[in-house]
This record gives sequence, structure tokens and C-alpha cells, in this order.
Amino acid sequence: MDGVVDPPSSVHHLTAEGLAEQARRGEIWLLEDPGAPVGSIFLTPKPGRLYIGKLAVAQAQRGQGLGRQLLELAETRARALGHAMIELESRVELVTNHAVFARFGYLKTAETSHPGYDRATSFTFQKRLG
Repeated sequence: MDGVVDPPSSVHHLTAEGLAEQARRGEIWLLEDPGAPVGSIFLTPKPGRLYIGKLAVAQAQRGQGLGRQLLELAETRARALGHAMIELESRVELVTNHAVFARFGYLKTAETSHPGYDRATSFTFQKRLG
């Protein structure tokens, strides 16, 4: 995403302490290819919904269904935690991702701006679970 999204992704600011805090507040899931992570998803319970963060699949592994596996995992975990909705945010520039989310039943529900920007920088997507 370097050079693609503005402002730059917060993924570069992740620290061991930040990951430990995420693990306390929610869940961190990784998909691994022998010895190396190739996919990730953070799941954080919020009132009435499960929030997806840091959904990512390594460039070389895209197109193999790993993103689908991670989204299905999120649905399974949301149901297990008693949530009827999943929510995620995606940067406006990531139009390919938006199409993937739409294929999986997510609806764009809001536009937000990062501090200091006078335009939308992120879209919120939600999916009701049946």
C-alpha cells in the first residue's frame, strides 16, 4: 500500500506493544506459509458488531482464496461472540478491495476523513450476518 493510500497506512507504526494491546482487546489471526505470515486479520469486539482491522494478504499469495478464508473466519468468530454485524474500513483508493467486499455481501455505509483532510479518506463497510 506504500504510495497507494494517502495518508500512509498505520501498519508501519505497529509495535510489539501495539500488537499485545490488540491481542488483549480482541484477536489477531495469521495465515502462514512455512515460516512466514502470508495473511492477517485483527478482530475487535465493539458494541453490536465485530470490527475487522489489518486485513491483508501478501501480494504473492493473492488470488488463492486467502482473503475469503479470513473474511469467513471473521464471520465465524462474530457469530461465536454473539454479534450480528461485521464492520471494516477501507481506504478510498483500494477500489479492488471494495469490489471484493461487495461480492461478499458488505455494504458501504459511511465515508470518513483522517484528521487534516477535507476529503473522504476511508469508507466503512458493514455486513449483517444471517
